[in-house]
Amino acid sequence: MNPRPHFFFALRIPEETKLIMKEHIESLKQEIPFKRWVHHMDLHITLAFLGSAEQEKLNQAEKNVKEILNNEKAFNLRINKLGFFGKEDSPRVFWADTEKIEELIQIRERVYSACKKAGFVLETRAFKPHITLARKWMGQGEFQKDLLNIWHELQPEPLEFRAEEVVVYQTNLDKVPKYEPITIFPLQSEPF
Repeated sequence: MNPRPHFFFALRIPEETKLIMKEHIESLKQEIPFKRWVHHMDLHITLAFLGSAEQEKLNQAEKNVKEILNNEKAFNLRINKLGFFGKEDSPRVFWADTEKIEELIQIRERVYSACKKAGFVLETRAFKPHITLARKWMGQGEFQKDLLNIWHELQPEPLEFRAEEVVVYQTNLDKVPKYEPITIFPLQSEPF
């Protein structure tokens, strides 16, 4: 029996940025041993994790998000460093950091509120925008924080990209890549 799929709202990373990140991930794998690396096509910034969802509640969340994102504009983000969650000597999550800018915070708050309004019980930890790259440290010794400095060798300047879509992803654990876009909410592009 297949487990029920999970759903989440996320900011989509553009394809060209994912391809740059793919190259960086290949280099990072050589230097920093983690058990599971994220497929480059699965890179994203989570805005609200819903877990398994009844279709009616998911539909309501999507309706709410569509309404609140109606006039939201696309914006630029910059990936500027590496970080981790978990114990300093044995991190459980390894990620790339995006600068915490006002536009991103507002989008996250609106999506989060829209999902709560639809009846979802969401994570209450403070929002830390990030792009998960790998999970579960498996190095021979303790993780060394100076390993995080490799980012500046790979990407001397922050990696800038345009955040143009909020997406509902469905998790398919039996596939690679495992995150399937279900619904896409385009953000308004600035006229040239």
